Amino acid sequence: MNAVDLIVAKRDGGELSDQEINWFISGVTAGRIPPEQAAALLMAIVWRGLSDRELATWTAAMIHSGRRLDLSALDRPTVDKHSTGGVGDKVSLVLCPLVAACGAAVPQLSGRGLGHSGGTLDKMEAITGWRAEVGFDRFLEQLGQVGAVIAAAGDDLAPADRVLYALRDVTGTVASVPLIASSIMSKKIAEGTAGLVLDVKFGSGAFLPDPADGEILARTMVGLGQAHGVETVALLTAMDQPLGWAAGNALEVAEAVDALAGGGPADLVEVTLALAREMVAMAHLDADPATVLASGRAMDTWRAMVGAQGGDPDAPLPVAREVDQWRAPADGYVNRIDALAVGTAAWRLGAGRARKEDPVSPVAGVRLLRTAGDHVTAGTPLAELHTDNPDLLPAAHEALADALTLTPTPPPSQPLIRTRIAEG
Repeated sequence: MNAVDLIVAKRDGGELSDQEINWFISGVTAGRIPPEQAAALLMAIVWRGLSDRELATWTAAMIHSGRRLDLSALDRPTVDKHSTGGVGDKVSLVLCPLVAACGAAVPQLSGRGLGHSGGTLDKMEAITGWRAEVGFDRFLEQLGQVGAVIAAAGDDLAPADRVLYALRDVTGTVASVPLIASSIMSKKIAEGTAGLVLDVKFGSGAFLPDPADGEILARTMVGLGQAHGVETVALLTAMDQPLGWAAGNALEVAEAVDALAGGGPADLVEVTLALAREMVAMAHLDADPATVLASGRAMDTWRAMVGAQGGDPDAPLPVAREVDQWRAPADGYVNRIDALAVGTAAWRLGAGRARKEDPVSPVAGVRLLRTAGDHVTAGTPLAELHTDNPDLLPAAHEALADALTLTPTPPPSQPLIRTRIAEG
């Protein structure tokens, strides 16, 4: 076999055989296929797609490129959650300890942010002393004792995805349903959990703005999970506006802790509880997540989880040296504050990265002061812009220039959760 034949076949709309796919994934993982040829095949897949058979084989090959974790020794049912990403999405920080406090083991292997979409590990690293790297033995021990782990995936977990994602990031081939689905599901299936709940975002702040595309992605991932013996359901949730009030690492941790303490923004709590109910039902646990959240047990689990990974849950979170304000240009009701614009502003303030190797600022970000439905007058502060570098403020303001939509009457309320998907 040779890579050029595969590229030409897919470019012209043909299907790759199982043998060709396995050969390609093995070669990419081992470094035998040069990046330019791998990138060319990825672009052909963006244009031509993958058949159901091709996608199943592609995903299986990515899983088998590394280790599949065995969590069968745990005496708790295992269930995890994955979000396709968005602006202000700190759900995992609340959900993981909450579902663990309900009696499950939640092996949350997470990633870092890129562009306008924040990363769970970046947020957690705003906590003094907290470490993302957890060896497998310690990972199992913490799951058994605490019930919750948020950690970086090891190098031996679906290593093919790490190579392919790095290429996709720099070649404009991220936004492809089969490539997104296989990337997410290969890692989650290799993680070893028995159940998985997916939070698939649609809207301006999501990878796939169109809800119809989001539903296709959700059904594709649910089908892949079920095919590999992982009970999988998906909720399709809105991401036209930021989730909660904060976008930025330490700012989002503070908001998550507020939710664990019984406060927090209503939309964050709504999405978290909806996902938690799915996870608890999947794990066959007799617990009400809302009751557990109100009891303080989830906060206890959060503190134990943070401490088990070297973090100090009592340490003050870092704060920015510079805080500027973004103000309303006119009177009216806030109809929408665009999620992509807020995410881009937070990124420009230092909260995100343009390349995987870039550093991120724990203090940078945007904290909304007003949201949809609020009445404002000209000059009303709409948000705080947090950064250590005042030179970054003009670019953040530029990102927000068209983010606000004002109307003379309050906007109609829109459901956060569009639909539940349990079949591929």
